Amino acid sequence: MTSPTLDLVKSTLLQAIVPHVAFDGWSQTAFDVAVGDSGLDAGAARAACPRGAVDLAVLFHENGNRAMVARLAETDLTDMRFRDKVATAIRLRLAVVGDKEVVRRGTTLFALPHMAPIGAGLIWGTADAMWTTLGDTSRDINWYTKRATLSAVYGSVVLFWLGDQSADGVATDEFIDRRIENVMLFEKAKAQARDNPLLRPVLGPLGRLFGHVQAPHHIAPNDLPGRWAPQDDV
Repeated sequence: MTSPTLDLVKSTLLQAIVPHVAFDGWSQTAFDVAVGDSGLDAGAARAACPRGAVDLAVLFHENGNRAMVARLAETDLTDMRFRDKVATAIRLRLAVVGDKEVVRRGTTLFALPHMAPIGAGLIWGTADAMWTTLGDTSRDINWYTKRATLSAVYGSVVLFWLGDQSADGVATDEFIDRRIENVMLFEKAKAQARDNPLLRPVLGPLGRLFGHVQAPHHIAPNDLPGRWAPQDDV
């Protein structure tokens, strides 16, 4: 009998651990219980998830990205302003979350100092998924600034959403609109600065410098920036 593939093992473990995360977090305790509940061999579980529950927390987030991409691809965005398309992507990403407490526990995990780089990478991946699905074609410095800005917006939205107790998440919807408006104002200020003759002596050299920055042509599976697409081991 062939052994299960690593991605199948991870998927099985993820299903088994989620019911325990609300109580035990993305912890070793929850991971061990998930292994027992799944009936998988402990060695196979460790091979699939060398970091234990952390690997499953990452998979949970990446699965959310994939679900958001699928929902966004099915949504008619034809008559929307681009700012509304971005807001829709953020709302859909929140909508695909099955259990807010599981996200809360993940936020706590990735707020730990030694986990912060992983958490930042996951948020970047979400922003990259949104921009890519919305058809972003930038290949210069804007490739990075768009994702950095949306990462900050999405991160703040998640924190607000976790504490939102308003009916039907109305407060979160309004918060999203305000954050998008902030971004629009920032972009307007950037455009005005570029057109300001007094700033040209400073912005000109910077523009030439940044003109050499290009988006990555190839992204290794575990490298930043830009990881979000499904991988063979997920």
